[in-house]
Amino acid sequence: MALVVWITMGIALWHFTVFLPDHFWQGIIGAFLGAVLGAVVFGMIVQEISGKSLSETDIGTALIAIPGTAIGLGIVYLIGLRQQRSLR
Repeated sequence: MALVVWITMGIALWHFTVFLPDHFWQGIIGAFLGAVLGAVVFGMIVQEISGKSLSETDIGTALIAIPGTAIGLGIVYLIGLRQQRSLR
């Protein structure tokens, strides 16, 4: 169930990328992948460290996805910026 929460939170936060300049790797689809994968990977790491199973969810499970989504979006954004600069 935690996986569903992380994916949903990543998608929800991904919607706010429309307010950012489109420098994401592969555009809006790359931002989507970065948001979802960042939320899931970070969530799994924190869930494993805390000793909880994937079936245990609470409000903290949803909040864990926020920094993961930001990290994933940041990585995809930096990759896109680097690619755009190399094309100039």
